[in-house]
Amino acid sequence: MKITLIKGDGIGPEVSGSAKAIIDAALDLYSDIKIDWEIFDIVDGQLSDALFKSLEANKVAIKGPITTPIGFGFKSINVFLRQKYNLYANVRPIKKIIPTRYDEPIDLVIFRENTEGLYAGIEHVISEDHIVAEKVTTRKASTKIAVSAFEHALKINASSITVVHKANILKQCDGLFLESVRAVAKKYPTVALKEMIVDNTAMQMVMKPSQFGILVTTNLYGDILSDLAAGLIGGLGLAPSANIGEDMAIFEPVHGSAPDIAGQNLANPTACILSGVLMLEHLGQMKAADAITKAITAVLDHVDTRTKDLGGTLTTSEFTDAVIKKL
Repeated sequence: MKITLIKGDGIGPEVSGSAKAIIDAALDLYSDIKIDWEIFDIVDGQLSDALFKSLEANKVAIKGPITTPIGFGFKSINVFLRQKYNLYANVRPIKKIIPTRYDEPIDLVIFRENTEGLYAGIEHVISEDHIVAEKVTTRKASTKIAVSAFEHALKINASSITVVHKANILKQCDGLFLESVRAVAKKYPTVALKEMIVDNTAMQMVMKPSQFGILVTTNLYGDILSDLAAGLIGGLGLAPSANIGEDMAIFEPVHGSAPDIAGQNLANPTACILSGVLMLEHLGQMKAADAITKAITAVLDHVDTRTKDLGGTLTTSEFTDAVIKKL
């Protein structure tokens, strides 16, 4: 089986290398398949034809974080790939696996529309003092992300979904998104639809995160809320994600490239490893995926076997070795 591995930059090569090693070890123990990795670097935002050919042939990839220049330079590679291959569903599970300030369990998943909204990147310079950005909302994209969320609800036997919006202010754009989700909800009578304004959602998520199970929302709101939710469980170092399209899927950690600690063997690879777990589940390799999840949980259960960002002392490579040993 061929899978594309995009190493990323900053800490990307370190955390994606960790994920690769653990995935290979788990498959050796719990599966008959082997992965033939097609590995690519990205330098200064340049994507090669060979990378595109690999993605289009393999249909499955795992990607390390890539630096996006702020206020100048090339467009986000993450956004570019999502739009190029219509990876319309950004799925971000958030689950508490280490002790936090919350005694209650936290186990939710955010379905984020992944191709439009303000992230369509359409900006107009009216003058040097006046710039306008377009927020794009279509019924087609809104419906597709809603269907993804409701299908997941059926799969895990969830009783409700919360749609997050700002239709009280953005009556047209968010109004269309909300209308589209309501229309889909009518086709899933066993799953109740709850509606919540985005600012209230942020407050409610901090006050009582256990009230949430599945959320479906627009591109920008999903990005912000998933980072907020990651903060509730210990940080972005524990937050994986999947970008799912009709015939392609790219898996990646939610966090950025952290260039300040790049190459120092300090990065927490958990989010990238858990993104690999999502990839294995997508491929139907449930035994290997479950084994990695249990191994990570066991390692993180002890403070002295965590990475420095979580209060431990292990380096990236030491943490990787500890997880493989637990496998």
